[in-house]
Amino acid sequence: MRLSGLWNTGRACLAAILALTVASAVTQPAIAHADPFVGAAGLGDPYYPDDGNGGYDVGHYDVSIDYDPSSHELRGRTRIDATATQALRAFNLDYAGPEVAMVSVNNLPAGFDRNGEHELTVTPLAPPLPGLPFTVTVDYAGVAENRPGEGWTYADSGGAFVAGEPHSATSWYPLNDTPLDKATFTLHATVPADWDVVSNGLRTADTVAGDRRTVSWESRRPSLGYLTTVAIDRFEYLEQRRADGTPLLSAFAPAATHNREDEERLPEILDFAEALYGPYPFEAAGGIYVDADIDFSLETQTRPIYAPWTDLQTVVHEIAHQWWGDSVSIRAWPDICLNECFASYTADYLWPERMEGVDVDAVYRETIAERRDNERFWLIPLANPGPGQEFSSVYYRGPLFLHALRAQLGDAVFFGALREFIAAHSYDNASMADLRAFVQKKTTTDLTGFFHAWLDSETVPPEEYLFPGALRG
Repeated sequence: MRLSGLWNTGRACLAAILALTVASAVTQPAIAHADPFVGAAGLGDPYYPDDGNGGYDVGHYDVSIDYDPSSHELRGRTRIDATATQALRAFNLDYAGPEVAMVSVNNLPAGFDRNGEHELTVTPLAPPLPGLPFTVTVDYAGVAENRPGEGWTYADSGGAFVAGEPHSATSWYPLNDTPLDKATFTLHATVPADWDVVSNGLRTADTVAGDRRTVSWESRRPSLGYLTTVAIDRFEYLEQRRADGTPLLSAFAPAATHNREDEERLPEILDFAEALYGPYPFEAAGGIYVDADIDFSLETQTRPIYAPWTDLQTVVHEIAHQWWGDSVSIRAWPDICLNECFASYTADYLWPERMEGVDVDAVYRETIAERRDNERFWLIPLANPGPGQEFSSVYYRGPLFLHALRAQLGDAVFFGALREFIAAHSYDNASMADLRAFVQKKTTTDLTGFFHAWLDSETVPPEEYLFPGALRG
């Protein structure tokens, strides 16, 4: 995710800190359900303990929707292919969308109850057994509510799209909404024939029957819920192809065609990021440029959602996320620096340095000179920003941390370690603790003090960690 306006330069960071520090305490993990035959209703994430569900692992989502832009009516059927990790007399899905009409488990009718903010409790007729696959099908229909920043969003053009972090998917289909359960994803979307549909991965079908159009999309690599999307509009398209044959399809809402010039550089941006972090991890790429007043762009997998204010650095930021956040995903939300620190460093330091000839050492020194005596700038720790504060210091202090780490290690070790870390955790999860341990193995220098000063502390790092290596003097 990349935020708009003042956030991009850090000028609003002080006001944001004042507003956010009120909620600095970390919520305690949820306690697992006492009944051994009932899947837990939450997985105890330190920031969002009710997110996710226990007792099963999802392999694939097959989502079919029918949407009418004029009435905002959404009808959906989602099939979830999962494997039980315990006997399940009952289990939960995360869902906050339109009214549920029916649920079945292994094609048998199942009881269901909606409770809490996003819980759909399912009681199967025949409980799934440990180690065995099972299928859940949920039918639902009703008005898709407008939830800007948190899921289904009405576009100014009359269309709609989905974007939000940490939550968005629950607004339009049921799922196991946790970073710990990645799954492949297929979408079949039916709309009036004069509308278009764009989503993640590869477009596998686009057919018109009478006055209705049905478009299918397939993501062949596992994804998290907030990284899945659908966008419905009257799009203009840009089709490109990488030298290796990877198809690039980008879509522009009617009021977003001014972004076409930056998106035409997508092959160059992918080559740039690939040189840093290793092979592009997905089967397709592109971008979805929407027509709505949102204050962020989001790294939805293979095809980011871009706000109208998007610039070239935003595209670089979201493409870097395809490695940092999409292929390698966080274990828990306190690990958000693993996503945002790296995407921000790529866009704000590495692209300007390597593609535009900017002296980023000078940029770093100037920023430190401006901020080192400002206590509030250092207040939110990168390794654990706190619930509600995830999207704050990771943007304006994250790049400083990584540039200092690069100077501490030297370019060869720094960039080599990042490529190896990505390769070791591709299509899986990792934590900031994993990164710290991995990088430490690549150097004989004890990094304990460095990491503590930059990641854990709420004060400016000591001089030796502010200006290590080539930054010294």
